[in-house]
Amino acid sequence: MARETMTLLQNKNNILPLKKSGKKIAVIGPNADNERVLWGNYNGTPVRTITVLDGIASKLPANKILYDKACDIVDGKVLESFVPGCSIGGSKGFRATYWNSSDMTGDIAANQQLAGPLKLASEGNHELAPGVKLEGFSAKFETEFTASETGEIIFKYGTQGAFELLVNDLSVVKYEDWRKLISKTPYKVEAGKKYKIEIRFTQLYNWQAAIDFDFGRETDQDYSGLMARLKGIDVVVFVGGLSNLLEGEEMPVSYPGFKGGDRTDIELPAVQRNCIKMLKQAGKKVILVNCSGSAIGLVPETGNCEAILQAWYAGESGGQAVADVLFGDYNPSGKLPVTFYMNMEQLPDFEDYSMKGRTYRYMSDPLFPFGFGLSYTTFSIGTAQIRKNEINSGGSIELTVPVSNTGKRDGTEIVQVYIRKADDSDGPLKTLRGFQRVKIAAGKTGEATIDLPHSAFEFFDRAGGKMAVIPGNYEVLYGNSSDAEDLKMVNIMIR
Repeated sequence: MARETMTLLQNKNNILPLKKSGKKIAVIGPNADNERVLWGNYNGTPVRTITVLDGIASKLPANKILYDKACDIVDGKVLESFVPGCSIGGSKGFRATYWNSSDMTGDIAANQQLAGPLKLASEGNHELAPGVKLEGFSAKFETEFTASETGEIIFKYGTQGAFELLVNDLSVVKYEDWRKLISKTPYKVEAGKKYKIEIRFTQLYNWQAAIDFDFGRETDQDYSGLMARLKGIDVVVFVGGLSNLLEGEEMPVSYPGFKGGDRTDIELPAVQRNCIKMLKQAGKKVILVNCSGSAIGLVPETGNCEAILQAWYAGESGGQAVADVLFGDYNPSGKLPVTFYMNMEQLPDFEDYSMKGRTYRYMSDPLFPFGFGLSYTTFSIGTAQIRKNEINSGGSIELTVPVSNTGKRDGTEIVQVYIRKADDSDGPLKTLRGFQRVKIAAGKTGEATIDLPHSAFEFFDRAGGKMAVIPGNYEVLYGNSSDAEDLKMVNIMIR
């Protein structure tokens, strides 16, 4: 199923599929080795997850792959961690203390010394430390830091559970959440002064427990080191897009382009866009694998990338599905279930309740139209056969559409049928009312047979103020996307 959702939006000069016997490639980007981004929202926890990097590693030997995260999903800053310089009781890092109670009382269940930034999770039923229960536990993490200079440091954290950060016994941050959303808090420090840092954590309800914590100095993203690592590599698979930790329901998120789980901009985050632009300027051939649950404005990327694969949030085997498509073990057949707009300028104001310019039903010049998706082969849609051009109440028509595979690979095409009421100037330009997947061998012709009942011609009746099948002339449009250039038409009379 994950492979069927893969939607190929661009493939200049047929750069895809990649050759397994080719040169070394780079796999970079914030979502390349990210398990959580594949799960979507309202998800369970898979027994195992195949990331995009894992999937590509199943196609190529390790010495043919260079991996680098390259940048964050949305944050254009890099955190220089001060944790390696911290210690407590003569030991580096954090001292962790666990209790099998929710209020740090009773016997201590476990002690740990953690040398680096905190990154702990109970996903997959893994206890945070030996002897610590999966539910109903609490923990305290302590360390000491001496500032080398006066200025501002950044605390960066995310948790599933109840979290409190204290500095010198004073509470700085306190909150609880069931999603591990990364947040940042600035804090002023003075040179030579010692700071006691303490984190209190409690596992809540039946949530999984997770905690990420780091702190240090932020600097602007610098790609010079990345470009040096990519010397001699021509093809780069950039796995980016958005994240289920940014777009969702009622999320305590505030980044440029994102607010509370909603999006205030549809563009690819600037930090990713800048990275891709620099790769292009360095002469790299960039293949963008875009993970998102919604449409992204990708106009600059259509110029800076050779190929664009829309991978959505593809699930626990999503990385394998991506790799199967990239290397041609699966011929993509996915079609866009939403319209991909060029930019925010194409969208009417949020307070304008008119449908004009919204979705494929009321606009005609998107970046990638609803129903669009490429294949590694080519198809020709023939002239539909129809037994009758009139329908009475209770009747139906059957559309038989010949589809020829004119390429050299077996593939699947999705024939789509749209309907428009011919004399309705205020109504939708077209509305999807049927579709069918057709598998066709190279050089062969198949058929899509789509039944349109009388109810398929139902639209809003302004005079009656309700949905109704209004007698009159209708246009039945059929093809392989909602774009006018991809559609043919027959006229149907409804009696």
